[in-house]
Amino acid sequence: QVQLVESVGGSVQVGGSLRLSCAASGRTFSSASMGWFRQAPGKEREVVAAMSWSGGSTYYADSVKGRLTISRDITKNTMYLQMNSLKPEDTAVYYCAVPAPGSGPQSFIAGGPRSVSSWGQGTQVTVSS
Repeated sequence: QVQLVESVGGSVQVGGSLRLSCAASGRTFSSASMGWFRQAPGKEREVVAAMSWSGGSTYYADSVKGRLTISRDITKNTMYLQMNSLKPEDTAVYYCAVPAPGSGPQSFIAGGPRSVSSWGQGTQVTVSS
């Protein structure tokens, strides 16, 4: 089992930036990829970004392309989500996640939340105008 601990989110104004981090521990060697989901009030949880630990492939939801960047530090077993040019519609609880052992980032796209084997605790991001 992989344990995931996220950094605290925050509140920013439109156009602002935030960086979220997610530290992994436990059976991290079994995870081939990690990703970020978000859930806004009254909406389903959706994947916004995912990548392989090797860095060979990344995925972004159309709504965040060019504004959010996923990255990782292998030496620290930590994943990041850099969020720039934030919009009010980015307001949500953000969760980091890993899929079933050995699964690539495409598993998040195909399976959505059902593909996740471990979740972070979630962190609130609020963007105000």
